[in-house]
Amino acid sequence: MLLAAILLLLKWLEFRFLIVNHAFETYIGAIALIFTSLGVWLAIKLAKPKTRTVVVEKEIYITKPTGDFIPQEKALSKTGISKRELEVLALMSEGLSNQEIAGRLFVSLNTIKTHSSNLFEKLDVKRRTQAVEKGKRLGILA
Repeated sequence: MLLAAILLLLKWLEFRFLIVNHAFETYIGAIALIFTSLGVWLAIKLAKPKTRTVVVEKEIYITKPTGDFIPQEKALSKTGISKRELEVLALMSEGLSNQEIAGRLFVSLNTIKTHSSNLFEKLDVKRRTQAVEKGKRLGILA
């Protein structure tokens, strides 16, 4: 038992001697190990894609066209949409660009952009597709 204790003491002294004589290299190695593990961890975090799948369920209102469509005057007066803005919204629903709408209505492109932004504000939407969808839901578009 005494020999085992002496052997343990000698190994401990050898280890201490190794650390004391090579302290600078030991610290550099420890710092390198820390930064390497930090780099690997950061690379794993940054390389992992952060995608989430969002399922949006939306009600679709389907109405059968019955000849001439007449927009609901109550919805028009409630939203405050003018006749010209209604024309612009109807042409948007046909899929025309602002330039094409301006050509059809014989007005400038800036006028169409103004009408569009007024429509978006009155219908409380951000995009053309949302405006068309809300117009159909309110009954002001066919």
